[in-house]
Amino acid sequence: MTKKSSNVKQKKKLSIDFCGLEFNSPLVLLSGCVGFGEEYTRINGFSNTDVGAICLKGTTLEPRLGNSPHRITETYMGMLNAIGLQNPGTKVVVDKYLPNLDFSETRFIANLSGTTIDEYREITKIFNDSPIDAMEINISCPNVKKGGLEFGNDPIMSAKVVEACRKATKKPLITKLSPNQTDIAENAKCCIESGTDGFAVINTMTGMAIDIEKRKPIIDNNQGGLSGPAIKPIALLKVHQVYEVAKQYNIPIIGQGGIRTIEDAIEFIIAGSTAVGIGTALFYEPLVCSKLNQGIIEYLDRNNLNSVSDLIGTLELNN
Repeated sequence: MTKKSSNVKQKKKLSIDFCGLEFNSPLVLLSGCVGFGEEYTRINGFSNTDVGAICLKGTTLEPRLGNSPHRITETYMGMLNAIGLQNPGTKVVVDKYLPNLDFSETRFIANLSGTTIDEYREITKIFNDSPIDAMEINISCPNVKKGGLEFGNDPIMSAKVVEACRKATKKPLITKLSPNQTDIAENAKCCIESGTDGFAVINTMTGMAIDIEKRKPIIDNNQGGLSGPAIKPIALLKVHQVYEVAKQYNIPIIGQGGIRTIEDAIEFIIAGSTAVGIGTALFYEPLVCSKLNQGIIEYLDRNNLNSVSDLIGTLELNN
């Protein structure tokens, strides 16, 4: 087998279908970790073809300055952030940033964030007239004082947001679900009935860090979103719970939360993820995606599996 034909075979093993879009790889770079896409291309050795999709930073209708510092702090096996959705506004993202992205290399997903249903609808309309491949509805952000968890923790409100966005576009909609709710499976079902095409499971967990000398929270917002390896076991369970509902409707999932090793990525796929999101790991290992892709291919070969699709949702529960 020539090197070229071997590379083609490997790419075929990694390729997945997500909401009707072909991804080069099951790996997705998560929103908030790679800016608006063009920043990450500056890293020497990184290629957009290493990933299936890149989620742009959370975008609101109008510009936002975000929260006051401190906005980020390291915690044991994780990171706490409360950026507060700092962004230049939807029209600036569409007019200034999207033209600089190479849509022939990978897929790009916009992340929609709002404080009202009308705002979500308007953002969707603007991105609908852009070259963006899909949209992720962020109804679960734990570090803003309005919107965020108010939508994501209430299945009825979640469904209303999805319904409003659905009416504004025919492009794939991916709903980002919060782990900070009573029944994530029930929320998922409501979002499916309202028209979501896929899920991102999970967003960050709410958390706090305290400066013991000042006896005050380190994060100026008091609380923020916890990401990193510390939340991985919770994320895995939530992916499995959502998958049990989503598989009945053929709805794919981007599983995310603490993925940093080859074993992590494979666990999420077995639990029901079609794709796996890489976030916090990028901050300390920027070129981790190449290693993960190779590890996934080796696992598939070792287990006589032809593609990532053959592994999705193959978890066998104990009696």
